[in-house]
Amino acid sequence: MCTYTTIKDVIDGSAKGAGGEWFHVSDITVYFDHPVHAMAEHTLNIDFTDPSRGPSARVAVELTADSAVRLVEAIQAALAAVPVEMRV
Repeated sequence: MCTYTTIKDVIDGSAKGAGGEWFHVSDITVYFDHPVHAMAEHTLNIDFTDPSRGPSARVAVELTADSAVRLVEAIQAALAAVPVEMRV
């Protein structure tokens, strides 16, 4: 069963895409659905994109639910270890 829940937001960062080229990412889409490539029935899918550069400016990640939770925990731990004044 799919929920079709999709979360979109604006971000500011960089990603390394196909061919090893770095590009600016300005948008993120997160959704839980059937994966395209991962060997799981459902995954948390994350797309980092720069729509102004067309569909090739995209990095996609498909994670199992357990792996997605571990990623969130790792991000929170890394940010907690950084002094607040450095997070700007």
